[in-house]
Amino acid sequence: MNVYPFIEAENARRQGTVTRACQLLGISRAAYYNHRTRAATGGSTRQRTDMALTEKIIAAHDRSRGTYGAPRIRAELAAQGHRHSRKRIARLMQQAGRTGRAPRWCGDITYIPTGEGWLYLATVLDLASRRVVGWATADHLHTDLPDQALRNALHQRRPQPGVIFHSDRGCQYTSQQYAHTARQAGIRLSVGRRGQCWDNAVAESFFATLKTELLHHHTWPTRATAHHALFTWIEGWYNTHRRHSSLNYHSPATYETTTT
Repeated sequence: MNVYPFIEAENARRQGTVTRACQLLGISRAAYYNHRTRAATGGSTRQRTDMALTEKIIAAHDRSRGTYGAPRIRAELAAQGHRHSRKRIARLMQQAGRTGRAPRWCGDITYIPTGEGWLYLATVLDLASRRVVGWATADHLHTDLPDQALRNALHQRRPQPGVIFHSDRGCQYTSQQYAHTARQAGIRLSVGRRGQCWDNAVAESFFATLKTELLHHHTWPTRATAHHALFTWIEGWYNTHRRHSSLNYHSPATYETTTT
């Protein structure tokens, strides 16, 4: 029985179903793409290399847990000694029903009492891994504070354009300055609905954990001592070692480096 037309019809109806259809029918994805290549071109040299490249793309995409888009797949293959254009990789990914996944970040601001007055903390969290990917402190609540936290996140992660950043409707996050920084980095801004405090629940949960495990147990004579304690807790504990229930009790760093 020729099952390939069924797979092609399913993929045309709903992109991204090739893998599932092949599993159900008991054939390999490579066999399907081989058939598709031969049917389209009669098995030309170019298309045979496309088939081999598609297999490498699928393997790289699987290793990324389905997150890599064409630019990162291209970089991954280049590191293995396989240099191809981004346009070609994007075309083959589309044919294979493979797409990248845009990271989702969120951010918020909290405040810490010190002997010198308030210290304000702005954070940027990765919603998938719960990692604090950027943060900044200041003695003020101006837009420069969350703007610097976002710039720090961009410096640390260097994401592709398309990141979705969610926040509340605070004036800092809806300012022209913040919108400009986001636009330059290709970030799409999302804000919570009016009166819905749980729209930014992940950021609020992080602050609750920070206060419970660190801030409520100490007093801070200066802003500098509070900043140092935040650095030690965020970078030396929370991101790298603290087990998170929503990550099957992995730390954010472990979650990002292992397949779960």
